[in-house]
Amino acid sequence: MSDLKSKNIIVTGASGGIGNSIIEKLNQAGANILASGTKIEKLDVLKSKFENIKILKFDISQSDKIEEFIENATKELGGNLDCIINNAGVTQDNLAIRMSLEEWKKVIDINLTSTFLMSKSAIKKMLKNKSGRIVNITSVVGHTGNLGQANYTASKAGIIAMSKSLAIEYAKKNININCISPGFIKTAMTDKIDEKLIDWLYDASSFDSIHNSVRNQELKHVDFYSLPTDTLKSRLAYLDSKSPFNIEYNPGLESVIKSYLKKRRPLIEKMIALSALYFPMFEAHLDKYNMPLEIKYLAVVESALRPKAKSRVGATGLWQFMYGTGKMYDLRISSYVDERSDPLKSSEAACKYLSKLYEIFGDWDLALAAYNSGPGNVTKAIRRSGGYKNYWNIRPFLPRETAGYLPSFLATMYYFEYAELHGFSKNKTKYRFYETDTVKVKSMIGFNHISEFLNVSENDLKRLNPSYKLEIIPSIKDRDYYVRLPLKSIGKFIDNEQNIYQFANKSFNNREKPLPKYYEMDSRVRYSVRNGDYLGKIANKFGVRVSEIKRWNGLKSDNLKIGQRLIIYPRSI
Repeated sequence: MSDLKSKNIIVTGASGGIGNSIIEKLNQAGANILASGTKIEKLDVLKSKFENIKILKFDISQSDKIEEFIENATKELGGNLDCIINNAGVTQDNLAIRMSLEEWKKVIDINLTSTFLMSKSAIKKMLKNKSGRIVNITSVVGHTGNLGQANYTASKAGIIAMSKSLAIEYAKKNININCISPGFIKTAMTDKIDEKLIDWLYDASSFDSIHNSVRNQELKHVDFYSLPTDTLKSRLAYLDSKSPFNIEYNPGLESVIKSYLKKRRPLIEKMIALSALYFPMFEAHLDKYNMPLEIKYLAVVESALRPKAKSRVGATGLWQFMYGTGKMYDLRISSYVDERSDPLKSSEAACKYLSKLYEIFGDWDLALAAYNSGPGNVTKAIRRSGGYKNYWNIRPFLPRETAGYLPSFLATMYYFEYAELHGFSKNKTKYRFYETDTVKVKSMIGFNHISEFLNVSENDLKRLNPSYKLEIIPSIKDRDYYVRLPLKSIGKFIDNEQNIYQFANKSFNNREKPLPKYYEMDSRVRYSVRNGDYLGKIANKFGVRVSEIKRWNGLKSDNLKIGQRLIIYPRSI
């Protein structure tokens, strides 16, 4: 890098991801920088990070004011302009047949026309100085094209050709003009693209698909010739040999496995991608409680690995805890936080609950069935079957959803264990578990405040911290709250911690609407059974299930006594 010390440089689009990084490097090189952008609050953040820079709000779409901007910016820099980096730009993505003339013109006007006018005005200043540098930030898609970006790619290709022409015109005047064409870089602009990935990985349809397949499971023959029955039998026998679950071949299980492999391939690939983040969390807790590691597949059946999944009856999170059961296992639920959506804390609770169910039945198949429908329904099915304690023998006597539960679990175990042999593409989630870590938060901050200082998108913070309902991490006395961050951002957070808190506090104080009041949802009640009460009546009164009341109170039958005290966690909170 040539000597940039004391060189006067204008950077447009300074508050974005690429602009921010450019300024950081120029600042390290000792340049005299003027940062420009459209949002003054983001420019203020830059100023707090790099005290020596100057800032000037400007929207490059105001083509009639560009010359005035260059004049004012040059004055701010001391009357001389050595370099301008034209980084500002926009996207307005759409398929060509759907792209409006307005969408086309907006991108061309801002990205190409305004860059030309900025360069033109800068050249006038540089001619007086008899030297100068212009760097235009383009994109690799200006060379290659890109799906849904006809306007954007055209604008970037235009900048490349324009820059070559300007370079030829002014080379003899000692004005160097060139382009930089980055590849895909994670920025606020590309968040729209990333949002498509989020939708792909976290869409509600995946959760609905899982639950519909469990509730409405039909054990009928499915043709899937790439998996012969003999091959499946041998693979199931191998899984059975290394698992505490009863994984015996039967035609019903075969139909479920083949149906999933045939009809749900895209969904399976999504969940395989997500497993890189969540499975290590599950396995750590399963190992702690000396439980089979295969139980990690239960979360796939429960939630399709969506931490914010919510069922039609209110069960929430990766492990689908109802409100009352979550409270029983110390999962805090407040106006700001729902720990049922916390991958680590909900996994701890799931292990405790499943361990208790295993103590009751002494069989992991039955423990999983009880996890779905409650121990009462499993006990009833055992009794109705004539005393059998094998899942497949009591299956006809279980509720419809529970009857499809274990086959779905075993089918999930199969396609995860044999994913490679079935040619599932290994789409990767953005972060693996070991690439992240947590930091204790000392003051209330929002995801947007963290994002401003760390160049970690708010979408990424949402994915890594799903338990925060308002995208705000509260600060409550005697409560510890943590933020999960990419490992590479931990040091940067610690270095900028006080600045982040100050920025957040200023932002909260300037809100038009006050922040929601923090309150804990702790509505446990002790109910005294009255004359005429029965479990169904009490359940309706508090908006809960009969099976939940029985589970909370260790009831083995539906019989109640007048005056009997029941612990209830109402849903009407």
